[in-house]
Amino acid sequence: MTLKGRALQPGATIGVPAPSSPYYARSEILRGVEWWAARGYEVVLGEGVFERTGWVAGDAETRAKDLLRMFTDPEVDVVQCLQGGWGAAQMLPHLDFDAIAANPKPFVGYSDVTALHAAIARHTELITFYGPGLAGINDPETKEFTTDRLMKALTSSEPLGEVPRNPDDDYVRQLGPGHVTGRMAGGCLWPLSHSMGTPWEVDLDGKIFFFEDVYESPPKIDALLTHMKQAGALDGIIGVVVGELHKCDWPDDNDDAPLMYSAEDVLEMHFEPLGIPAIYNLPMGHGKHLATTPLGATVTLDADARKLTVDEAALTA
Repeated sequence: MTLKGRALQPGATIGVPAPSSPYYARSEILRGVEWWAARGYEVVLGEGVFERTGWVAGDAETRAKDLLRMFTDPEVDVVQCLQGGWGAAQMLPHLDFDAIAANPKPFVGYSDVTALHAAIARHTELITFYGPGLAGINDPETKEFTTDRLMKALTSSEPLGEVPRNPDDDYVRQLGPGHVTGRMAGGCLWPLSHSMGTPWEVDLDGKIFFFEDVYESPPKIDALLTHMKQAGALDGIIGVVVGELHKCDWPDDNDDAPLMYSAEDVLEMHFEPLGIPAIYNLPMGHGKHLATTPLGATVTLDADARKLTVDEAALTA
């Protein structure tokens, strides 16, 4: 049974754990807190938010306790991760998924947080949100498109409708024909691929496969998709939505780049032969604009019209 959290209410409380990488500058956290406060919301920071151990925000067990505390604390209404980066998968053996299922709330994060989206979906079927973390919402580079979409996603108890196109580049590429309706699962490609063979492996069977990535070369994207294909993870997918592959092509100073496959070429090789609905280049990823989108909700992918529509309300009133 699909689980849903409650839509964000005025004056509600945002709980912030740090499941992945630590802050770089403390103001990243302070900016995010002030952004929510300016809109009338409270923010509760996890005990480990200011921890910094190498490339992660403290040890895995403490990070897991922080995340679980945000779900089980009745005063917390939304769980928004600090940011992505690295290391979220380290927490998975320490999580109590029964406790998460017993306390369904909107859960927001992207990039490395994909490991948590996939695990929570597999073990609880809670609808979660692929969207920005606290550290990014008040960054000078963050655009109103991103913050407006986040608020719409978290405050609506109605279906979100069509996922908007990138306001700077509204071109969407069709990679396969037709239209299909089903639940969408996925996230950032490299954590999805690395989940293969674990108890927290992403479940794509009978689902629309969504993925995006950043700073991965075309050969690496090919390797990640090949690994998932050979592991059987893609055997049952019914559609494909590729967000942005941000900075995933060859650098301009690579003299061999014109002779090499592009990231788009890799997508063609993997998905055009499947003959299922598939599109590429919605603003769901690491680019300038991020359209927060629910994972686990029922969506319709119309590849012929090159659009993705969220049909199911992801939150209750």
